[in-house]
Amino acid sequence: MNAAPQNDPQHMTFFGHVEALRPHLVRSAVAVVLLAVAAFLCKGALIDGLLFGPLRADFPTNRLLLWLAERSGIDYALPTPELINTTLAGQFNLHLRLSFTAALVAALPYCLWEAWRFVRPALTLHERRLCRTAALRVAAAFGSGLAFGYFILAPLSIAFLASYRVSDAVRNLIDIGSYLSTVTQVTIVCALLFQLPLLVQLLTRMGLLTAAAMRRYRRHAIVVLAVLAALVTPPDAFSMLLVLLPLAGLYEYGIRVAARNERR
Repeated sequence: MNAAPQNDPQHMTFFGHVEALRPHLVRSAVAVVLLAVAAFLCKGALIDGLLFGPLRADFPTNRLLLWLAERSGIDYALPTPELINTTLAGQFNLHLRLSFTAALVAALPYCLWEAWRFVRPALTLHERRLCRTAALRVAAAFGSGLAFGYFILAPLSIAFLASYRVSDAVRNLIDIGSYLSTVTQVTIVCALLFQLPLLVQLLTRMGLLTAAAMRRYRRHAIVVLAVLAALVTPPDAFSMLLVLLPLAGLYEYGIRVAARNERR
């Protein structure tokens, strides 16, 4: 009797699959490390350009706010928070954290491609087409959420929190680590939360969720989304509200997605 081919996914053992997965994981890890090194070397573009972008007056969202204030006759000045470092290795750790975060985001398409190369041999032609379509939708939703968080939520959160004072006697000296956490948290969380309509579509096709059930439990879902927004944003009500509103909109859009799938 002829032995089954070792590279046949239908006849591979568990450890055979682990061995086949190993080079894909290694290449993904190498890509993240190389991109982290490249990001670390591009300190000016990474920190002054990307991280501190929402603080500049020429940032698109800030220009829009200034234009709206001018057109409305409102006396509005862009807040310029004073960032400080309170630990000896704080700025170096900030540089490392930001480089690694940027590398993870930039390497995500390549890591997904490596995952696709691993699972592709076990899929039929129809399943491969479905996976390619799903990958494009996930990438589009992730990019849209990333842009929404960076260009909308991050500058609005910074503008509000940096200018808010309980008393003129209290001066805002913002730690650079807190600023980094606010920008990265809001941006990346929005990118992940924008996957909600795709999750709804998947659950609907599996028969685990219906549009009627989503409408019936809309109030419960809003409460859950509010708790989720409070957990993933900085500890203030304004940032939570900024995340909750698009989440509620995505939930309503998910109801339409579920109803469209049911009609199909």
